[in-house]
Amino acid sequence: MHLLVINSGSSSIKFSIFASGTHSPGSLYEGEVSGIGSGHATFRFHGSDRDQPSRTIQADDPVEAIGQVVAAVTQPGIPQIDAVGYRVVHPGAKLDSHTLITPEVLHQLDHAVAFAPLHDPSAIEIIRDTMASFPTIPHFACFDTIFHHTMPETASTYAIPLEYRQQGVRRYGFHGLSCESIVTEMREASVYLPRRMVIAHLGSGSSVSALLDGRSVDTTMGLTPTGGVVMGTRPGDLDPGLVLYLLRQMQGDRTQAFRAVENLLNHSSGIAALSGLPNDMRSTRKAAAEGNTSAQLAIDVFTRSVRKAIGSFAFLLGGLDAIVFTGGIGEHDARSRAEILAGLQPLGIILDATLNDAEKSARQNELWRISASNSSTAIFLIPAKEDWMIARHVQCMLGDS
Repeated sequence: MHLLVINSGSSSIKFSIFASGTHSPGSLYEGEVSGIGSGHATFRFHGSDRDQPSRTIQADDPVEAIGQVVAAVTQPGIPQIDAVGYRVVHPGAKLDSHTLITPEVLHQLDHAVAFAPLHDPSAIEIIRDTMASFPTIPHFACFDTIFHHTMPETASTYAIPLEYRQQGVRRYGFHGLSCESIVTEMREASVYLPRRMVIAHLGSGSSVSALLDGRSVDTTMGLTPTGGVVMGTRPGDLDPGLVLYLLRQMQGDRTQAFRAVENLLNHSSGIAALSGLPNDMRSTRKAAAEGNTSAQLAIDVFTRSVRKAIGSFAFLLGGLDAIVFTGGIGEHDARSRAEILAGLQPLGIILDATLNDAEKSARQNELWRISASNSSTAIFLIPAKEDWMIARHVQCMLGDS
C-alpha cells in the first residue's frame, strides 16, 4: 500500500508518499509548498525517479496549495494512493488518540480551532479538500499532543477554576510526533534509550520536553503552541497580567482587541520582535556578528530561555542522562546548541566542540553524538521524522481497521 502524509503549517505544506512495509514504512517521494499566501509561493517535488527543481506557483491559500499537491501525487508514474495521514496540531478536548477521520471527528476538529487558531483552521481546510479529491480511501488524523498524554496530572493541570478545566483547558504539549519519532529512532537503532532525557525541538516554533523511560512527563508548551520558550514570532511564557495589559492597550471593540493581541502574540513577537528582523535565525546571527545589538539580544533571550528549560527539567528528573537537539535550529545551528549548553558543565553536561561543529555531510549517522567523552550526560543531534511517524501510525490504524 502507498500512504500520502500531509504535514501542514500556517504557511507551508510538506508531503510525502510512503510504501507501507511489514515493519516500517519507507519514503518514496517528498515535496513541499512554501510561502503560501505570500504572493511568491514555491513548490518542489522529488523522489528516486524524479527530481523536479523548485518553481514558483500560485498558492494564495491552503486550498490552492493542496490542489498543487494533489496534482503532483496523481500524475502518471506515481503509485496510487491508498490512504492519507495528516498532522493536526490540536485535537481539542474530546479526541484523545490518532484516529480515522469521520464526520464526527471533523466536527470535533472545528471545535478545536479555539485552542489552536494559528494551525488548525488551515489543516481542517486541507483535510476537507483532500478528502474530496480522494473520496474512496481512508483518511487519518495524527495529533501533536498525543505523545504528551503520559504527563502526570500535576504537570497538565492549570491552577484555574474547575469550570474552565472541565472545558478542556489544560496543558496539552506539542511537537509530540517529533519527540515520538526520536524515541522510536533511538530504540530501533539499538542505541541505549536514556532513562532521563530532554528533547529540545528548536525551530520557528520551539519546545523542550522532559522524558522518563521514553515517556513524556513535562513539556514547555501548554494549552496552545504559543507558550514555553521564546520562539521565532511567539513570545513563550508571559505574565498573564501582561496579556491583560495588551488587551487594554488595543483599539476597537472586544473582538478587534482580541484579534489584535492574538496576532501580536503569534506573529509579531519572539526573536523577530526583539531583533526587528525577519523570522530567520541565520540572518539574525549574521546581523549580530555585524554589530546589531538588537539581534544579539534576541539570540541571547532565546538561548537563555531554552537553557533555563533544560536546567529546570534536569532538576525535575533528578539529573539528565541525555539531551537531544532537533528541529531546524536544533539540527542545523551549532552556535545555538553551544550557547544553550554554555554554563551547564556543573551539571555534567559537556559539549565536544569539534563534533558539534561537524557539517551534516561529515556525520557518520543520523543519531550524531556531540557530547565530550567526560560528559556524564549524552548529547545527541537527531533529525525529527514527523512524516515517518505519521506513516507508521497510519499503517498501524489500517491494520486495525
